[in-house]
Amino acid sequence: MQLGLIGLGRMGGSMRDRLRAAGHEVVGYDPRPEVTDVESLAALTVALAAPRVVWVMVPSGDPTRNTVTALAEVLEPGDLVIDGGNSRYTDDAPNAALLDAQGIGYLDCGVSGGIWGKDNGYGLMAGGAKEHVERAVPIFDALRPQGPREEGFAHAGPVGAGHFSKMVHNGIEYGLMQAYAEGFELLSAVDLVTDVPAVLQAWSRGTVVRSWLLDLLVIALKDDASLSKLDDYVDDSGEGRWTIEEAIQHAVPLPVITAALFARFSSRQDSSPALRAVAALRQQFGGHAVRSTGPSGTDGEHAGPSSGTGSTQG
Repeated sequence: MQLGLIGLGRMGGSMRDRLRAAGHEVVGYDPRPEVTDVESLAALTVALAAPRVVWVMVPSGDPTRNTVTALAEVLEPGDLVIDGGNSRYTDDAPNAALLDAQGIGYLDCGVSGGIWGKDNGYGLMAGGAKEHVERAVPIFDALRPQGPREEGFAHAGPVGAGHFSKMVHNGIEYGLMQAYAEGFELLSAVDLVTDVPAVLQAWSRGTVVRSWLLDLLVIALKDDASLSKLDDYVDDSGEGRWTIEEAIQHAVPLPVITAALFARFSSRQDSSPALRAVAALRQQFGGHAVRSTGPSGTDGEHAGPSSGTGSTQG
């Protein structure tokens, strides 16, 4: 099958390689001349036989919206666009409507697998009309892992369902990573456990907490057993926030995912105004000892004005 692929970064480039290895003809476009197959979206359209299937793999937000708008101008009725990036699901209906006005079909597809997907395959969640999904099945089959289709691909529902499913997937990923990280920290905090990487590796087969994420942590620890080469600043790409926002809208409690996102926020603070306020309050109401920053920036410790009142609070 022939496919146009827009965006040849870490994910898109690897997807091109996997599709070509499966025997598909992929014509890729990327602004970077060293990786692109054609020089423009117009050239991409010319290189593909109608009716065309074009997969968009660019950053979410304006880059994706602008690409879809540009495709609406160069593609023809009967063509199909698949947004495989991490777009917010609320962008899908407007994108689909824009293309539908030109007679062009639209699918949204959540893609999971990262840089390992080239060899292991990608988990895929598609949203859109059944006829559009069926048309793209050869591409989905080449990208998903080997094995039963239902274990690597799902037609999640109408337009938007694919990206909504991927959003929830990423929210779950936040919680899983935080749980492994907290376990690693507790194991590392005690003298009793003398080989933390070995313990985590022993969990990788047979245990109820085995997973690919655990395997990746084991790999990271082989290079740096204490992870001391890394800073503890952790960014987020947005999907966790979107997941929590949807949970609020639907009154669905997500304490684990929310705590995992907030832990990332905490990682970005050199100093916490909130915890300074807590320290100040404990000093004021109970006379509890607090640490103060000295003139040279060193920490000191002193008791509050009501020290010795016998307060048992806080």
